[in-house]
Amino acid sequence: MRLRWPVLLRAALCATLLVVRAAEPRYSYVAAVYEHRVELNPNPRETLGRRAALEHAQKNLDVLEEQAGRAAQQGVQIIVFPEDAIQGFNFTRASIASYLETVPDPGLVTWCPCAEPTRFPDTEILQRLSCIARRNRLYLVANMAGRQPCDPTTDAHCPSDGRYQFNTDVVFSDDGALVARYHKQNLYFEAAFDAPRAAELVTFSTPFAGRFGVLTCFDLLFRAPAVALVEELGVRQLVYPTAWMNQLPLLSAVQIQRSFSYGAGVTLLAANIRAADLGMTGSGVYTPWHAVYHHDAAGETGRLLVGTVPVLDPAMMGEGVENPGSAVAPFSGRVRQGSDGSHDGWHATGWHFKSQGGSCGQEPPVFTSTMMYDNFTLSPLQGVRGNLSICHGTLCCHLLFRRSAASQEELYALGVFQGLHVVHGVYFLEVCALVRCAGTDFASCGEEIDHSRSLIDFRLEGNFSSRHIFPGILGSGMVLDVPDESGRGTDGQFYMSRAGMTTGLVTAVLYSRVYEKDGE
Repeated sequence: MRLRWPVLLRAALCATLLVVRAAEPRYSYVAAVYEHRVELNPNPRETLGRRAALEHAQKNLDVLEEQAGRAAQQGVQIIVFPEDAIQGFNFTRASIASYLETVPDPGLVTWCPCAEPTRFPDTEILQRLSCIARRNRLYLVANMAGRQPCDPTTDAHCPSDGRYQFNTDVVFSDDGALVARYHKQNLYFEAAFDAPRAAELVTFSTPFAGRFGVLTCFDLLFRAPAVALVEELGVRQLVYPTAWMNQLPLLSAVQIQRSFSYGAGVTLLAANIRAADLGMTGSGVYTPWHAVYHHDAAGETGRLLVGTVPVLDPAMMGEGVENPGSAVAPFSGRVRQGSDGSHDGWHATGWHFKSQGGSCGQEPPVFTSTMMYDNFTLSPLQGVRGNLSICHGTLCCHLLFRRSAASQEELYALGVFQGLHVVHGVYFLEVCALVRCAGTDFASCGEEIDHSRSLIDFRLEGNFSSRHIFPGILGSGMVLDVPDESGRGTDGQFYMSRAGMTTGLVTAVLYSRVYEKDGE
């Protein structure tokens, strides 16, 4: 999946850091993701022969093998490679045909392609991936173009060419065995691929960390498989190949990756494609407490990220052993580690949420502006501290803020949106967002910007109808942060607060998905 928004991120920025320092876990493993600068087929809509397609794919596989070797030298036990990393993208159904390989169901077939290369025909890519995992003694997650033969005479849904074509994730164990196969469910303008007829919740187990779930790119915004893995199967560790095109102010890759990991209380191993000309970058190893991540909008080389990750599978911990994940219930919010939240001073101020009054008791202006293709209702921040309340439909957002006098030079606004997003995907949103506007006029609020000098302490809350809320804080230079506190208040409102940031605030957002209303 490629998120193809017209406004692309241009600034050359890099950030790799530990966001929140967690206590050293008793049970942990070493994970890696590789952000790959894929060598593309220069003519993806022209059909190649199998030999030419393999020659192209092997160029990318050479890079993946090199990076797997580097990871193994650092003690990595599982590595995730991006979506489209082997063949690239922008194919038609016909032109991708030579890259397709039939991936057997690991639930029905036990197979190590590296050890049994002749068992299934035309599986050179699977064999290469299997040997990379086997040679480096690590679990390997990759994305490829898969096929499944079907008969149009007996299957009413079978395409006329007699095969399903799937955007496919494959997982190999450290001895090269194929242990998981997942077909991407939520496609994003991918003419080359079919969506599976039934929802797939795919997991695999490892000896060092227990169970992982598998999902791909656009899947992250939908209940199945992303939230279904967490809530229905109890999976707390996810592998996530992606090819995500950034769009500020709410959905850059590292923003949504960090927000999902924090909000859902899961580990997310996210590997993105590197394609600077398409604004595609942003990968990381995320846990509910900390993140090692990377964002570089203009870089020309790949990036290997390695992190030590606490085990979150309760079945791996053993009876009587404290599980660090047990204190983080999905979608519940929590206090920042090492803080009781009281230092932010919100309770000490005695402030109450109400409309912010301007001079002579006038209410601040309310205006509309397009943000992420949705019509947000917004109100500007005025003064060095204050209260704002603003509503759209039944959703009301409230903000307490304080900032320095100098930061008033940059325009900020509180925005609210409730409704069905219908551009480049259809899904129901409830959003409260504090954003830095790109300019000094109201029309610039919602446009892309990635830098700020303003240090703002805030408490943001809303009366969300859904429990699936993803809090996110983005600082200047694409620096990620997490709240001091988040969760449901005594009044039922979901809130987050943050004080003492050392970088200027670009976006603070409570991004909620109302999955049951997607059909509207």
